Amino acid sequence: MNRRPKQGPDQIADQFEANRARLRAVAYRMLGSATDAEDAVQETWLRLSRSADTVDNLGGWLTTVVSRVCLDMLRARKARDEVPVVEQASEVDPEQEAVLADSVGSALLIVLETLTPGERLAFVLHDMFAVSFEEIAPIVGRSPAAARQLASRGRRRLQGTTEARSDLATRQTIVEAFLAASRGGDFEGLLRVLDPEAIMRSDSTAAEMGSPDTIAGGREVAEFFNGRARVARPVLIDGVPGAVWSQGGKPRVVFEFRIADHRIVGVDLTADPEVLEVLDLLPIRPDRRSVAPEQSVQAGQGEEIV
Repeated sequence: MNRRPKQGPDQIADQFEANRARLRAVAYRMLGSATDAEDAVQETWLRLSRSADTVDNLGGWLTTVVSRVCLDMLRARKARDEVPVVEQASEVDPEQEAVLADSVGSALLIVLETLTPGERLAFVLHDMFAVSFEEIAPIVGRSPAAARQLASRGRRRLQGTTEARSDLATRQTIVEAFLAASRGGDFEGLLRVLDPEAIMRSDSTAAEMGSPDTIAGGREVAEFFNGRARVARPVLIDGVPGAVWSQGGKPRVVFEFRIADHRIVGVDLTADPEVLEVLDLLPIRPDRRSVAPEQSVQAGQGEEIV
């Protein structure tokens, strides 16, 4: 466990305040209520002030704690068959309104209420806040693969909403623009779709296959992918637009994209065979209007990852 360096009360309070907006945003999306979200954030502060633990990554520690608090609240809500009234950002104070202005719409929050607590937590943390399944797993008490499946089930339930379908189409367009720019050596095109602070990460298996562990910075990520993703093909990965490199019809590496504000903030390369086995990969036809479950995405033997 990463340890938080021992600090004075004022330093701890200042760091908590620096993370408060993110914690409130996480809690709001999980709970659908600004009031409940504020209660969860306050409980997180109380746990921090009482904790004897020290962690290097305070932001990650706080996200874990607020997630566990929200999970407990969701489970209690389900046990009481309680359905909260979804609060619009305009119904809370101005500070909260600024934080929640980019939140999911009220219609989608209502649909989120149909998910189990575990599905909702896994979906929100991974899809909305780019928390890895390795970090989500201990929160929900499952393996990383099982946590991924929780998020996948939640995602499939949400895809019927108009808002979710619109978001899916937007994400697909961004991913395909990235792949086209990468294949064509269009460096400026890559920069247009990558966030300046974008990060590329590889799991241990992909790293063993020759991919760097981490590349930080949009320009650096663009330089790595410029002219390289020649054999990656667009797919839906558990319902989310991504890409895959295959050999002999068998997926070898999947490219998962984290997107915020219409730009790619992260590219995760996953090659772990155990993870690949549980992924639902659905190829996308070149016309971008439909998927082709009967087709397989293949690459020639011996081709590089990207």
